[in-house]
Amino acid sequence: MAHRNAGIHRTFVGDIAITALNDGMFDAGTGVLVGIDPQEAERLEVAAFRKLPPRITISAFLLEIGDKKILIDTGSAKAFGPAHGFMRPALATLGVQSADISTVLVTHAHIDHVSGLLDDAGGAYFPNAEVVINEAETNFWLNPDIAAAAPDAAKSSFALAANCLAPYKDRTRTLKHGATVMPGVMLQHLPGHTPGHSGWIIASGDDSLLVWGDVVHLPGIQFANPEAGMAFDTDADQARASRRKTFDMAATDRLRVAGMHLDFPCFGHVAKAGEGYAFVPDVWVA
Repeated sequence: MAHRNAGIHRTFVGDIAITALNDGMFDAGTGVLVGIDPQEAERLEVAAFRKLPPRITISAFLLEIGDKKILIDTGSAKAFGPAHGFMRPALATLGVQSADISTVLVTHAHIDHVSGLLDDAGGAYFPNAEVVINEAETNFWLNPDIAAAAPDAAKSSFALAANCLAPYKDRTRTLKHGATVMPGVMLQHLPGHTPGHSGWIIASGDDSLLVWGDVVHLPGIQFANPEAGMAFDTDADQARASRRKTFDMAATDRLRVAGMHLDFPCFGHVAKAGEGYAFVPDVWVA
């Protein structure tokens, strides 16, 4: 009988503990890509020793800063079916209960990032948590005029974002680019995938890490060809610009990164490679 990997990996940024929590993965196919020929996308995927169709990994992150426990995103919970929603059992394995979470930092309000905010009854799964999110994100998803004018295919995404954020309405804090949530945690606006899509810069002492949300969905393709975007990017051109800018910053500054859709356990560096880039995973340390 096959056993699933625990999907838990803890590392440190200075004195801050950060744990990657795998929530699941799914077959995506090249049909989700834009800005790249499907055959070229498949060639890159195979060249990177990956199977077809391409798969997208979903993860979230737990920060431990002093006695505070903070989540970056909440995974998909039951929204994608029984093959997903593993973040919650992973937290339980670590002895972390939903009531222990003091803050949820949201990268953006897509289904695989905010569905875990809700309990089975549609209420707040994290009873004591403040939700912190980019102001541009709530201004988009919670604007009734924008939602009404959205294409029919996108209306369910607006409804989902509104439903997931609603139980936290009275304990939601919105921020802008460069704002500090708490000592050691700063919002980095990376627009395009959604208007308020954001990363979170974690810093402690001389060490730092950028948790970049959805800058990359398919590592085997988008590092080699940053022009490859996703069909569900709100603004594909802006998303490409954010991706290239973030890659260049990470490579130039030797900034350590982590992402929700990078190969688990999600931590590493970006290096220049020809006309594109390459991801260099962290070397495992006992």
